[in-house]
Amino acid sequence: MADNRVVEGRMVTPGKLAELIEGEGIMDAEPIEDTDRECPECGGSVLSVGYMPSVTEFVTGYKCQDCDWSETDR
Repeated sequence: MADNRVVEGRMVTPGKLAELIEGEGIMDAEPIEDTDRECPECGGSVLSVGYMPSVTEFVTGYKCQDCDWSETDR
């Protein structure tokens, strides 16, 4: 399975996807996963990525593949 996915028409790595969700640089990211969720804004497919925005925090972020909607489990 490829680590990179197409999001909003661009190929992104797990780290780049996490940065899109977080809005800034992150320390480390796990592989991108598919979810069974639909985007609440456009109905597109939602991806998830686990990442560390800092040494002491682990966050799961969710991002639509088709629009700019995202959220985290904070």
